[in-house]
Amino acid sequence: MKKPTIEDVAKRAGVSKSTVSQFLNERYQYMSEETRRRIAEVIEDLKYQPNGLARSLKQNRTFMVGIIVANIDYSLSIKCIRAIENELQQHKTQVIICNADESPDKEREYIEMLAARQVDGLIVFPTGNGNSSYNRVMNMKLPLVFLDRLVDGVTTQSLLLDNEAAAKMAIQELAGHGHERIALLSLPLGDYVITPRKERVSGYKKAMEELGLPIDEAYICHAAKEDIAAVLEGLLSLSQPPTALLAGNDIVLAEILKFANQTGLRIPEQLSVIGIDDAEFAHIYNPVITTISQPAHDMGTQAARILLSAIEQKGAGLPITYRFPPVLQQGQSVRTL
Repeated sequence: MKKPTIEDVAKRAGVSKSTVSQFLNERYQYMSEETRRRIAEVIEDLKYQPNGLARSLKQNRTFMVGIIVANIDYSLSIKCIRAIENELQQHKTQVIICNADESPDKEREYIEMLAARQVDGLIVFPTGNGNSSYNRVMNMKLPLVFLDRLVDGVTTQSLLLDNEAAAKMAIQELAGHGHERIALLSLPLGDYVITPRKERVSGYKKAMEELGLPIDEAYICHAAKEDIAAVLEGLLSLSQPPTALLAGNDIVLAEILKFANQTGLRIPEQLSVIGIDDAEFAHIYNPVITTISQPAHDMGTQAARILLSAIEQKGAGLPITYRFPPVLQQGQSVRTL
């Protein structure tokens, strides 16, 4: 059987080829519901498959977008990617997902690979060590959106949590239950100071100051994942150990809960705990962990929409930083003193 063409669809639907083309590209502004319905029925009856290559050549687009994730282990990364992919799929755009493992070198290689594949745009959770790769993307006029992190010297569309507000919210919740000796544990800041970690430390300090609580540098800890247990042992061995602990992200929270299970540390009887990022495991732990969540789905959806707009308008638009408000998710991991 002859493969149906766009001409066949137009003839049977009683419309022009350009109308069918507008339908296929979801340009419905001047198209009636009846026309849309008729074209859709004909496409279904004929089992018509648009020529993707021809569509790409005609519109000078590949209908592919690159997503480069600094660390795919974060729950935020996974949730955002799912939202991005869902939004782009609705616009018949595919994604290529790359995990940089916090390596600027890997990230640079992925940027070069995706540029060579002529993707229509990039959504990047930046590793941020140097800005030459990002500036190269900007010089290529390739639409670029940052998620979760900012990079000094690079001005583009950026979306991330209001990290200071998130840390403040956690400290206020703990202080409201009578806690004064509150510790913060996060992953290392690194050579490139990762935006959420830096801002959450800042929010912690500001909240403690505003509440009139003493800031003890011994309570502000940064450790690699494999060293978190040792740091916890050190904190709990202090002459005045903290009564409460803020976990800087979901990876840190997971290691804290693992330590509690292995050592018999009772939460919240011996240590109250709040996490930032709202990982799924926080809700199935016993007790349920109080968390400060960020709207990952909304962040991913908005990032995809901003990128699509930049692609369609063939411009980066104004370099705006979007901050999403945190939300307190109550659990049973904070006791009242």
